[in-house]
This record gives sequence, C-alpha cells and structure tokens, in this order.
Amino acid sequence: MPEEQLRHRAKKSLGQNFLKDPNICRKIVDAISPGENDFIIEIGPGQGALTEFLVETNARKLVALEMDNALAEHLATRWPMLDVIRTDALQFPWAELEDGPHKIIGNLPYNVGSKLIWDIVSTVPHLERAVFMVQHEVATRLTAKPGCKAFGGLTAWVNNFCETTYLFKVPPTVFRPQPKVDSAVVRFEPLPVEDRPANPKKLAELIKLLFQQRRKQISTILKKRWNDSIESWFEVEGVSPQIRPENLTPKQFSSLSERL
Repeated sequence: MPEEQLRHRAKKSLGQNFLKDPNICRKIVDAISPGENDFIIEIGPGQGALTEFLVETNARKLVALEMDNALAEHLATRWPMLDVIRTDALQFPWAELEDGPHKIIGNLPYNVGSKLIWDIVSTVPHLERAVFMVQHEVATRLTAKPGCKAFGGLTAWVNNFCETTYLFKVPPTVFRPQPKVDSAVVRFEPLPVEDRPANPKKLAELIKLLFQQRRKQISTILKKRWNDSIESWFEVEGVSPQIRPENLTPKQFSSLSERL
C-alpha cells in the first residue's frame, strides 16, 4: 500500500472506515462476478482497497464515485484508466445511467447505506448485479423473511426490485479505524421487469405508512382509508387484516398499494 494512503486520516463526517484485509477485498470483488465486458461502478473507493482488485479484472469501464477530494486525486493518479467522479453518491443521477448493464459495488458508509440502496435498486435502469458491504444489522434487514422482527420497510422495498443474499460477515478488525459493530456483505440480483412494482410511488407511500406504526394491526393503520377494494384484497390473499405489517410479503405490499 502506498505510503500516502497510510497517512490519510479517516473523516468521521464522511463515515470513512478503510478496509485493510486483501483477502476480504478479493472476496467482495469476486462476489460481483466481474468480467472484461462489464461496466462497473464503485461507491466510496476510499484508499482503493477494492479498486485494486477491480482494476485487475480489466473491466470495459470502471467508474469510482468519491467525495473526498484528496482520495479522489490519489485514485486518479494511481490508476489513470479509472474514471474518478468527485461526487456524493446520494446526489449521483442513478436514473440517468446509460451504456449499461451496470454492476455496482461498494463499502457503503453506515450513515447513508440504506438510503443509497433504496435509490439504486429502484432507479438504475440496467442494473445487472450489486454487492454492498453494510452494517450487519442492515444486512439482516435486507435479507429478512416476512414474520421476523428484522423485516421492515427497507426489506419490503428492496425485495420488490431485487433478490437479496446475505454472503458473509466482516469483523471490525479488518478496518482502519475499527467500527464498533460488525459489517456484512449482501448481493442484489434484479428481478425481471415484469415482477417489479407497477407504481413504485404508491408502494413507497404504503411502506412508510405501515411501518411508521408497525406495532399496530394493518386494519387499524388503514382504518381511515378502508374500503371494499381493500377488504376484498385481504380475502383474496387469505390474509387477516389484524396482522402486523412485517407479516406481509414484499409482493403483497406491492399489490395492496395498488388498492389504496
């Protein structure tokens, strides 16, 4: 690792925790199944721990989104073939991506990981695969099954666009500085277009409405909006209106949102 990388001080404001274990890095990169014809986007490359292995894949196009100006400059100098964009990934125009399909990878900052994933899975027009390292708690939510406590709004949303797979846990000891919690790596495989929500806006509204009061029964939460169409939906689905939101499947959230 170049000496200038070791001297860079992690910034708490950017949620920087730099990976330092090459074996973990290679394992994360392998999870995206990189190939020479791929267009790969890395979010928050930092000191280039993952980038080093991504460059070795000889991908057709490799883009890095980095907010830290000093790190962005270092990455561009070290790998001239790398297209470094100095930007906040939350502000990146994901819906306008062209020249796909795209593979997206990153060690996401804990404070923005959920929001980034929410946006990426639902807006990137030609997403082929994504692999993200996030806080372990978030990883369990992303891959939770209906009926368990970890199942929440993020689960219902993401799993309407992608199939999620929990790959492996990552301990704090492989980072500098060390976070106080475990991390985990999750893979996202997009669902066929015909299986995705017809009206994402309606779905988002329902998810937020139900999970803001997740301890209540669905019939109670929807009391002011209740009508014959909603009642018949529960009958057709064979679901009791008295269940709580986490007991619906992601697809049931989507179909119910169409009735509101």
